[in-house]
Amino acid sequence: MRTTIEPFRIKVVEPIRMTTRSERSELIKQADFNLFGLRSEDVLIDFLTDSGTSAMSAEQWAGIMRGDESYAGSPSFRRFEAAVKNLMPFKHIIPTHQGRAAEKILFSLVGGEGQHIPNNTHFDTTRANIESSGAKAVDLVIDEGLDPDSEHPFKGNLDPKKLEDFIAAHGKNVPLVMITITNNSGGGQPVSLANLREIRAICDRHKLPLFIDACRFAENAFFIKTREAGQEDRSIIDIVRDIFALADGMTMSAKKDALVNMGGWLALNDDELAMNARNVLILTEGFPTYGGLAGRDLEAIAIGLDEIVQEDYLNYRITSTAYLGNALIELGVPIVKPVGGHAVYIDARKLLPNIPPGQYPGQALAIALYEIGGIRGCEIGTVMFGRQPDGSEEMAKMDLVRLAIPRRVYTQSHIDYVIECFDALMQERESIKGVEITWEPPALRHFTARFAMI
Repeated sequence: MRTTIEPFRIKVVEPIRMTTRSERSELIKQADFNLFGLRSEDVLIDFLTDSGTSAMSAEQWAGIMRGDESYAGSPSFRRFEAAVKNLMPFKHIIPTHQGRAAEKILFSLVGGEGQHIPNNTHFDTTRANIESSGAKAVDLVIDEGLDPDSEHPFKGNLDPKKLEDFIAAHGKNVPLVMITITNNSGGGQPVSLANLREIRAICDRHKLPLFIDACRFAENAFFIKTREAGQEDRSIIDIVRDIFALADGMTMSAKKDALVNMGGWLALNDDELAMNARNVLILTEGFPTYGGLAGRDLEAIAIGLDEIVQEDYLNYRITSTAYLGNALIELGVPIVKPVGGHAVYIDARKLLPNIPPGQYPGQALAIALYEIGGIRGCEIGTVMFGRQPDGSEEMAKMDLVRLAIPRRVYTQSHIDYVIECFDALMQERESIKGVEITWEPPALRHFTARFAMI
């Protein structure tokens, strides 16, 4: 059939408080024009993030009742560990309360002054954890990944030539190579299996470990199956296993592609690094068999890892995201193409050419979208990435607004409402004004900065 239906039934509902435009104009002003400052009950459609905002299944809720809360040796940990190793054959699985905790542990051990860590594109907390250690985070995505209009099927690929040049320039000051799948900062774009194999070969030649930031690994595997030659007849599970067989370690936010509201892990093959990581874990997160998580959370992750690789679910997920993206293209809204897996990214710089990057067109667009329709998105641009470690300001390569779609939460009518709101926004776009920052913290400013309209 032409219609792709949700492969689930709705069992529990949560009310949405309907607000008026005049109410929303006052609410965003009270929040200092920062979408993170809004109360969630004042948001109609919440696309701020897909992290921890998914709906859990009946099986996951049942698993929560089985969770064993023993401090050490919990069977819930063993089920969690087995579920991870079923897809990701690493020797050491170290649970953490979320992905950024895994990043903090890893980069506190391998980072430090003088170190340089390449990635296709580091996301915000990854970059911040690297820079807080004194190391430098460097993005080496292929050139097509910086062109919103490029239809390259794997715009998340790490550029092999750029990586070779980077290693030649920095030599022993490169402790590891990292690849983010999918490439969140670059439009949720996937990385091909061929690119991963090529990067693995470069790492082998230079005796460097390869790490994967794996938050959306299942969506990336689905893109490999549907876009990469020779992969179309393979199962998602086999593709996932091939991906992680190429890596020496991984960080994971289970709040994305494990379908849970909290959790993560650090996986390693190196025995000594794992021992040191567990020592840090005990100081900051908890004992190695719970790592800052309740047993019930470990159970939910184990079940979520089984559900996330089901092809019916992934087909629905990718198709429903594309439904929104393609409808916006028909309205003339410039987006990052092709549509990614977890989100649609609006090219704010192109949509609002009257607003220079220094007046943060992404933030201005996100504010307007909330006022018009109560939709909360997230700026991915100069607000998020403009402030440098030395305090200087640089314009981001792209100013985007991410509409990150929570998993198994919204129906087609919700998405149709979003499309209608964009139709109204397009009629008003010439009246949208830029913003200025009136206060900001020294790091990760997008979370708490205050803005004023220009």
